[in-house]
Amino acid sequence: MVTIDINCDMGESFGNWTMGRDAEVMPYITSANIAGGYHAGDPHVMDETVTLAVEHDVGIGVHPGLPDKMGFGRRTMDASPEEVRDYVTYQLGALQAFAERHGTTVQHVKPHGAMYSMLSESDEHARAVMEGILDVNEDLIYLATDMNIYEVAQEYDDLRAVFEGYVDLTYRPDRSLIVEQQMEPKDPNLVAERFLDIALDGTVTAEDGTEIDVPAKSICIHGDGPNAVELLETIHEQVDEHDIQLAPLDEIA
Repeated sequence: MVTIDINCDMGESFGNWTMGRDAEVMPYITSANIAGGYHAGDPHVMDETVTLAVEHDVGIGVHPGLPDKMGFGRRTMDASPEEVRDYVTYQLGALQAFAERHGTTVQHVKPHGAMYSMLSESDEHARAVMEGILDVNEDLIYLATDMNIYEVAQEYDDLRAVFEGYVDLTYRPDRSLIVEQQMEPKDPNLVAERFLDIALDGTVTAEDGTEIDVPAKSICIHGDGPNAVELLETIHEQVDEHDIQLAPLDEIA
């Protein structure tokens, strides 16, 4: 039986502003990447999102970003490896406190937006963050959003890392993703087909029709997509038909 995780970025609302459909999406996923308060989220939203995850037995991870709420953490920033490490440590600590309050633990770390791009492009930044994670808790899992970061993670024998795939975005032949300015509704059957291809074969069809390797053990669905719940429902239908087991990251890594 194939075992795979479904993760989703969550807790990205703050104040009077609502982002995503966390309550609707949570029943369909196994791991939640919760914003740490820098690119999005606030203390109340973090607490509410952890509560929701615990109710649905969903694994909790921090989704740290650069300190740039106005730009949603997607703008580049000049920050040293040590500064980025400390940004991650700070946000991880905040989420750990809320997790402990609700009798659970943080299982993983998945950097967001421009921070993720920075780690992908700079091995020095990636190593600083990974070493910072290990300094906090060697049991934490690094959810790697591209192969560059995943390969750096392999340098650390004591760091658990899981490679992540996407099914509601299209891949280029070089395994990079085509990211839309604004999420459009996706064909549920196409998304479910991509899910099966990655889960069962570790491959996916790129935009030019070529088949590329995507050896992912976790699949990300964007919870702010206009038909995210429909996509997840269709994926779950295929999970049941193909005897695939869903499990959080700490049962896979």
